[in-house]
Amino acid sequence: MSTTTAEQAESWSSEQVGEPPFGDEPLTAELRAERAARARVAAARLAAEGVEGVILGWVDNAGLARVKTVPVRRLEQAAAWGVGAAPSFDVFLVDDSITTSRHIGGPAGDLRLIPDLGRLTRLAAQPGWAWAPADRYAQDGTVHPGCQRRFAQRMIHAARLRGLDLRAGIEIEWVVALADAPEQPPVYPTHGPAYGLHRLVDLSDYLRDLLHAFDEQGLSVLQLHPEYAPGQFELSLAAQGPLGAADTTVLARQTIRAVGRRHGLRTSYAPAVEPGGVGNGGHLHLSLWREGRNLAQGGPGPYGLNGEAESFLAGVLAELPALLALGAPSPASYLRLLPQRWAGAFQCWGMENREAALRLIPGPPGEGAGSANAEFKCFDAAANPYLLLGAVLAAGLTGVDARRALPAETCDDPALLPEGEVPRLPGTLAESVAAYRTSGVLREAMGDPLYEAVLAVRLGEIELFAGHSPEQLAAATRWRY
Repeated sequence: MSTTTAEQAESWSSEQVGEPPFGDEPLTAELRAERAARARVAAARLAAEGVEGVILGWVDNAGLARVKTVPVRRLEQAAAWGVGAAPSFDVFLVDDSITTSRHIGGPAGDLRLIPDLGRLTRLAAQPGWAWAPADRYAQDGTVHPGCQRRFAQRMIHAARLRGLDLRAGIEIEWVVALADAPEQPPVYPTHGPAYGLHRLVDLSDYLRDLLHAFDEQGLSVLQLHPEYAPGQFELSLAAQGPLGAADTTVLARQTIRAVGRRHGLRTSYAPAVEPGGVGNGGHLHLSLWREGRNLAQGGPGPYGLNGEAESFLAGVLAELPALLALGAPSPASYLRLLPQRWAGAFQCWGMENREAALRLIPGPPGEGAGSANAEFKCFDAAANPYLLLGAVLAAGLTGVDARRALPAETCDDPALLPEGEVPRLPGTLAESVAAYRTSGVLREAMGDPLYEAVLAVRLGEIELFAGHSPEQLAAATRWRY
């Protein structure tokens, strides 16, 4: 992001100033006029920077980023009145086949994609293009009940009504393969050891260009390193509010893919690139705050947790089997979510326990109040980040309201404890969907149209991949995410 658009993002961010509103208020004539005026200024600046097209992006219920684009001169019109997109995108499956649900589906109807100008970003790795996340509205200006991004905003608002704020970040793991090699199996551009300097040397130009692109776009990188699996890397970005964290996740993944193409590399965020290997996680880090104070420190609860922070985490932990339908949403997710893979396959928590679904991270003593956080390891890169963060907020706030307490800590590898002592999370998408179907917390928070559209997509993909071997399942989803 250029300096100019970074300044715009700071002043226009929907998380800071509530525009568009956090509730489900319709777009009024006054709001449309205000948005058009701001877009006119932004479009002029983008055009002066060589931008010719603007991508309006959203993420569907299968976890795929979808887009429409407009010439930069049409940004003013798009900001006020939106760009058309069919409601049926809410029931697309990962292979682009289409199912239906009770409220959403079929060929009729139209929605409007309204860009959030606060995240309008000139793309460093795609010259001539800018990107903005889009909220989805009906043609009359009312919020589409299936809009995942607006669902996340509603949950942020619900937290703020309780005086609570969440800071979050989603780790990004991906695998690169040679783009000009046959699809099956992938051919990796480096064969160095896990976390090894060998990989960094082999792909140092690519990784340098990634860092440069992130800096140009105003994304604050904490660390970037080779990961465990062949051709795998991991990126950690600075924590933000939940909506900003979800937007940044989408933008960062797009940037990684674009830089990779320039280096002859193909990028996969699939949960399982190859069966039997370590897949791509999407670990969620979060901390709960009140009045500028991190509630993960200085409290009377376990390892200094404040009571509200403990209750929030306990609420999420209790809801994890159902949350997996959103955070591990593909049948392929369960090729990754296995014991002794550091994937968080057990419904338990522990201080710095990388086998527990919930890992408490106190941070180094003296580093500061922002370092203490919690990591949910069971989620992966196939998740729609808006759905995931909204649902985690809903579950956590339910825990706060009920003053839930965390169960006993699991200090060791739960896979080595007597069977049944620590609950195993669902081992298939069908099992997580069964938990999702009984979750009153998620149904109430999401509303029936969104809740049932997600359910339809999950059931559709269970049927789509029924009978697939692990090898066939990994191959079918490897390049879709």
